[in-house]
Amino acid sequence: MRLVPINSVKEGTYLAKTIYNNSGRVLLKEGVFLTNNLIKKIKAIGIFTLYIHDEYSNNLIDDIIEPQLRQSAIKSVKDTFNCLKRQIYSSSNNSQSQLKNLSIERDSYIKSITEAAENIMNEILSRRKILINLVDIKSLDNYTYQHSVNVAILSMILGIQLKLSKYDLYTLCVGAMLHDIGKVFVSPEIVQKNDKLTEAEFTEMKKHTLRGYDYLKDSLDVSAVSRIIALQHHERPNGQGYPERRSSNDIHRLSKIVSIADVYDALTSDRTYRKALSPNEALEYIMASGGSQFDYEMVCTFSKTIIPYPEGSLVSLSTGDIALVEDVNPKYTLRPKVKVVKGRTPGLEIDLENELNVVITGLQFDMA
Repeated sequence: MRLVPINSVKEGTYLAKTIYNNSGRVLLKEGVFLTNNLIKKIKAIGIFTLYIHDEYSNNLIDDIIEPQLRQSAIKSVKDTFNCLKRQIYSSSNNSQSQLKNLSIERDSYIKSITEAAENIMNEILSRRKILINLVDIKSLDNYTYQHSVNVAILSMILGIQLKLSKYDLYTLCVGAMLHDIGKVFVSPEIVQKNDKLTEAEFTEMKKHTLRGYDYLKDSLDVSAVSRIIALQHHERPNGQGYPERRSSNDIHRLSKIVSIADVYDALTSDRTYRKALSPNEALEYIMASGGSQFDYEMVCTFSKTIIPYPEGSLVSLSTGDIALVEDVNPKYTLRPKVKVVKGRTPGLEIDLENELNVVITGLQFDMA
């Protein structure tokens, strides 16, 4: 299977990975024959990438966690955010008893997040191989909640590679799932804006870190460090982050982890104002920002964990050929072993670790 932009999906191909709606229910099941009409409907609901079966790649790409667990975690985040929205809306209109009921409901939803975090941690720890080699199918309507779970998973995997204790991994996962909860306090017109924010709008957006931190202080199920992640995930080692412009030594280690995962997932996600970057483009951005935007040692570890060109993906080479990735080099993830499938030398196998005059120029989606 291959992950391709929906604009490159041709009628007559088969869906290789099930698509779920916002509630975790199946929209389209793996194996569905894709017609032009069906492709248009998928695009209309805000999904712009699909896994498809084709003649080139026979590799099975598994999610790092079970789909049911992922959807359950997404629902927990969504329910918690929506409960907070109701609290904000009701604060000036409802009685104290009604607000108390909403607080009890909020605590119940946050409890479900902490349980989901523990399940995610245990599932990832049980896997022998924890290299990330895929980008999830994401919908625009569900972006915030999917993003929160993806950041938690990416943070967990980086945390494992950094040999964090199990307690720290759990704390990291909870903080990552709740890192953006403060955005509920920001106007939807700003959060969902399709264009670049004005200076005033960006100033307002930056307040989500402080507001999220303040809100989580009332929950006994969220540790102090998990709350600090919500506060500091936009701080940067060079002191140019927010809300407090902290420098490297003053930023909590777990916050540094979430900052990397947050940016990577955001870059590899379709937004209304821009298309997603490919995994290799996003990874190159992260690597180039090591030491300034992100902790340098963590970036080095992250770059060895993310696989931008997974086995079975098609790539364009600097020679003009299109090749199939046959084997990933864990030490040099940007230079795998490939086999030419279209071009001047079909069938030629190239080990890019040794052939330094040949480079991958990007993922290839359309074989026409």
